Amino acid sequence: MASDRRKELEELLKRLNIDTTCIEHPEVLTVEQMLPHVAHLAGAVTKNLFLKDKKRKGLWLLCVRHDRELDLSHVSRQLGLGGGNLRLADEAVLMEKLCVRQGSVTPLALFCDTDRSVTLVLDQDLTHGGHQRVYCHPMTNSATMGLAPDDLLRFLQETQHEPVLLSFD
Repeated sequence: MASDRRKELEELLKRLNIDTTCIEHPEVLTVEQMLPHVAHLAGAVTKNLFLKDKKRKGLWLLCVRHDRELDLSHVSRQLGLGGGNLRLADEAVLMEKLCVRQGSVTPLALFCDTDRSVTLVLDQDLTHGGHQRVYCHPMTNSATMGLAPDDLLRFLQETQHEPVLLSFD
């Protein structure tokens, strides 16, 4: 299934004339495991968390630079949800909404969220920090795909996922 979804993603990116680079590597479950395979690349590697708001039942995809320290209570307050309301969502919900497993979470999976029930929270440094490319998984954790920050924003616009930009500095 992941290979079919990856093909769909690649076809969409091609239709949008979005230039990508892709590095194949062994399956990884964490950013730390991925870094040795992508350390030679120029750009920003992402860390992605699929979250739920325990009070309002909203779904959130948090996409930040890999080296960011994250305090979900602080992020929750920045989003106006009150402290401590964001939690990791169940893998079943992740599969249902974004068609990926834990360890493969990526903003590129938002093309699967056709009912637009997932809100993307994006580290503004990824798109406004002067990076040559932004790197994330292409629907599988055995590869890492890079695209220009402007192309990431165009992809999100095409999938009707206007990101909430937050500063993590």
